[in-house]
Amino acid sequence: MTSIEVQFGKDILRRDSAYEDSMTSVLFVDMQRIWCEPNLDPTHPQDANSYYHRRLRELVIPNQIKILEAARKANCNILHTIIQSLTKDGRDRSLDHKLSNMHVPKGAPEGDVIPELTPVDNEIILPKTSSGVFNSTNIDYVLKNLNTRYLIIAGVVTDQCVDMAVRDASDRGYLVTLVDDACATYSQERHDAALRAFSGYCWITNTQTVLQRLNSMSD
Repeated sequence: MTSIEVQFGKDILRRDSAYEDSMTSVLFVDMQRIWCEPNLDPTHPQDANSYYHRRLRELVIPNQIKILEAARKANCNILHTIIQSLTKDGRDRSLDHKLSNMHVPKGAPEGDVIPELTPVDNEIILPKTSSGVFNSTNIDYVLKNLNTRYLIIAGVVTDQCVDMAVRDASDRGYLVTLVDDACATYSQERHDAALRAFSGYCWITNTQTVLQRLNSMSD
């Protein structure tokens, strides 16, 4: 399908427009120990050899490490969203999270970003208690203050929290890149169905293409 161009101020933009210095941010969605390590949460696959954990271990996390390193080198803004209550007893959680019995207490070690992606100084962590990061954090305010136009998204799970981030970011005027091979859900069928469902809201591409673009920004 031919990419549509739109006049936006003085710029001509497409969904796959080239990233620009000082206007590109990377968002890692819910890459926490509780969701990425087996046996920490009963609602997630427990078997380390399940499709979900194999995809994380063999594909998603290695690709995210590459993206993180390239984004840091290119001086992109890096944000991590995590599911975590603002209180230890979780009374601030959304009704949906209470009904779903989903609670990561404030300060709980299982709520930390996985060691492979540990944030460094000046990287932003946004705790949320909803599927959509734009619904329960001030991420839109933060991204606008960071002068973000291009938002690269990777994380878990593809058809839930990642899906919400893609759609909500697009609705708020960001040019969203979804990195297909840096996301995971519980089956290939669910992953593929999610991509088909939200493909109209973003540019879907792979890690290698994103790396080439980020590396060209740091040359």
